[in-house]
Amino acid sequence: MKEIQHRSDCPVSFSLDYLGDKWVLLILRDLIFTSKSSYGDFLTSKEKIATNILAHRLKLLEANGFITSAVSPEKKNKFIYSLTKKGIDLIPAIVELMIWGSKYNPPGNEDLIKKLEEDKEGTIRQIREKLLKRL
Repeated sequence: MKEIQHRSDCPVSFSLDYLGDKWVLLILRDLIFTSKSSYGDFLTSKEKIATNILAHRLKLLEANGFITSAVSPEKKNKFIYSLTKKGIDLIPAIVELMIWGSKYNPPGNEDLIKKLEEDKEGTIRQIREKLLKRL
């Protein structure tokens, strides 16, 4: 996987070099908020990612240290993906995108949005701790 060339030293631009693709964000969303962890799991998402794009984005996320992959203990030709600490550190940013999206397009993930409205920091901490236990 080719190293990402950064366009500038701007922190927003730097972040977008890694995360400026909707598929990357949706894969991270699934790893953070659902039990999806395999190639086949990601293909079942409502957004219908193409197989070649999914394979590329998983390689990109792994090459840049956001996720790791391991061979499934049950099925040797299946990989299980999980977040790294670097990936887990994106939870607050993805939560903010969810909150913004729910404000302007209300339906979807109502239970989580309600928890975030009631106690954003506590909810983020719980999600983070759950994912850190998997490392």
